Amino acid sequence: MQTATVAGLLAAVEQGQGGALWRLRGADRQLDANLVRHLPGAGGAEYTEDEVDVMLVVVSGTGILTLDGVQSHLSAGFLGLLPRGAARALLAGPQGLVVLTVHRKRRGMSIGPAAPAAPSADTPPPSCALHVVCVRCHRHAIEVDARYCSGCGTPLPG
Repeated sequence: MQTATVAGLLAAVEQGQGGALWRLRGADRQLDANLVRHLPGAGGAEYTEDEVDVMLVVVSGTGILTLDGVQSHLSAGFLGLLPRGAARALLAGPQGLVVLTVHRKRRGMSIGPAAPAAPSADTPPPSCALHVVCVRCHRHAIEVDARYCSGCGTPLPG
């Protein structure tokens, strides 16, 4: 059994840290779930999730969800089903946004590991890639050198 408290997870993160705070683990499960903190003003480009329906629960903060062109204002307690095939975009408000997403586990991709990018002399390599979120399917990168989403194959933001 996997358990956590949202208050405990939020207390454990540093001010200004966004990304996945928690997610289900284990290979023998039917669901994926992620607790994600979006920093103020953060948001991704519109994309369409073709594989799974996603349940979205707003835990704290505010934001705007655009689903097939219709905007919904988000605040704590918002609960919505984002159907597969619907175009969607999420924009965090001035307080940021913490959301829980739950969906059926996706099929794995069969793409091999990407060649590591050459490190820049003025930018140290990240120690964790969980802050890298796919703009298409909102899956979080787990490899430091990930260049493509392991869920849908979309190039990850630099």
